[in-house]
Amino acid sequence: MSDTGLPPREAGDSRLKVMLHAPCAESLARARRNARNLKAASPEAEVLIITNAGGAAAAVATPDDTDAWLRLCRNSLDAQGIVDTRGLAIVEAAVLTLAEGQRQGWAYIRA
Repeated sequence: MSDTGLPPREAGDSRLKVMLHAPCAESLARARRNARNLKAASPEAEVLIITNAGGAAAAVATPDDTDAWLRLCRNSLDAQGIVDTRGLAIVEAAVLTLAEGQRQGWAYIRA
């Protein structure tokens, strides 16, 4: 996995890949629901929840069964003085992860 937090793209992989962008606490709650619904409807789909700003703070503060799909923005954590003590996946910049994911064919949905 790169510093963008995206798994490597394999040739011929046609699975649905969705990035849910959660920039605030309310959108994080929606993204978590959306991720659960997506996996229930399409278990083979890949899903990531990319958090920044208030979404990153909310993710650290509220553990959830979707945490394996989270990617926290280091820039947002640093700007807010937040330390992740739970060991969640951190990317250098949410904007880079979102842009790189779209370039690799991931669908972008703002939660």
